[in-house]
Amino acid sequence: MTDKLLFALSDIATDAHTRIQQDFKEIDPIVGVNRSMRKSGIPADAMTIDCLKTGKRIILILHDQKPEIIRYQFAFKNKDPDDEFEEIPFNELTAGKLYRWIRDYFQGALQA
Repeated sequence: MTDKLLFALSDIATDAHTRIQQDFKEIDPIVGVNRSMRKSGIPADAMTIDCLKTGKRIILILHDQKPEIIRYQFAFKNKDPDDEFEEIPFNELTAGKLYRWIRDYFQGALQA
């Protein structure tokens, strides 16, 4: 079940990423999937979306015990994430919502 959801999350991220690259070439986000939490005994996968120009990162966590929920945090690439994550139902995380998160969080710093 988790692999299926991870593939679905990857599809959402791919769509958002493609649209961001078309609309905001200066953002140029990098999307990565990390399954190493499992090696530490945590039954979860992580996706990171990074903006190298700003050092900002969006972290998305898909946990086996709560597959209907995505935990997320707006963070920084060079800092450990906070312990507190926001939550959103999986079915509410659309490519459009992720696009807006990327645009708003990454672009704001580029314009400052």
